[in-house]
Amino acid sequence: MGKFRALPVPEGLDGMRVDAAMSKLFGVSRAVAAEIAANGDVLVNGTAAQKSERVHTGAMLEVTLPEPKRAPQPVTELVEGLEILYKDADVIAVDKPVGVAAHPTLGWEGPDVVGGLQAMGFTLPDAGPPERKGIVQRLDVGTSGVMIVAASVPAYSALKRAFKERTVDKTYNALVQGLPDPTVGTIDAPIGRHPSAGWKFAVTQDGRPSVTHYEVIEAFRRASLIEVHLETGRTHQIRVHMSSVGHPCVGDPMYGSDPTLSKQLGLKRQWLHATSLGFVHPRTGEYMEVTSEYPEDLRVALDAVRNG
Repeated sequence: MGKFRALPVPEGLDGMRVDAAMSKLFGVSRAVAAEIAANGDVLVNGTAAQKSERVHTGAMLEVTLPEPKRAPQPVTELVEGLEILYKDADVIAVDKPVGVAAHPTLGWEGPDVVGGLQAMGFTLPDAGPPERKGIVQRLDVGTSGVMIVAASVPAYSALKRAFKERTVDKTYNALVQGLPDPTVGTIDAPIGRHPSAGWKFAVTQDGRPSVTHYEVIEAFRRASLIEVHLETGRTHQIRVHMSSVGHPCVGDPMYGSDPTLSKQLGLKRQWLHATSLGFVHPRTGEYMEVTSEYPEDLRVALDAVRNG
């Protein structure tokens, strides 16, 4: 039994062949994508599609990815844009670019932080699953910003415990549509799998407890720049919570953003960035904070909004 995945086609892939779009969206090779299509395991808006057909913005691309013959392993290769913000014998803080996974996952053949760090010469601890060496937190492939990686086994245990006990201060900036009211607030709503679209998440009664604190720091005509602090760390938490109150992240069609605004701003992903992480160092016991600047695509979009 393969793994089902489904994603809407973003503007940047409009007009692309099915196999090429699959390669970009799901991280599989063109050859694997062609084989999946030949087996009838690719649907575009619910209809089986061949590898050479063209996809268009907003179409739902559904695939059943084959199970790997073995657990995914990091590929040791340098990752463009992956920068070291801080390092010592216990902690590595990286600036993760968009389009990079935290670690290898089923069906993902793109770059990942683990492999990138190994290519830089870092030796990561054998703690946790082998494909997640040193990974104590994750950022979505489509989200950029600071994340920390354990560089020793004791640090791995301490940092995992800190995230579980919610003592890590996780701060994000997001550009959301409209103006949230109130401008300072807390969204306390459980998040679980979407009841009818299992590839994404939603606020659900039987979901896991999820708490998001936000504050508007700049308001514009059609969007607002907010600062977000997370108590919990659910998959897609900020995107789901802000969409649930009517203010999805700009550039996030999966959760209801306006594609026209995204196109005007030249955005090809959600405007969401992990700006800082504050934590107690696992060896010294001192509190430290690591920050990340906005990447170019987010800066350009924000300047465009500021200029009307």
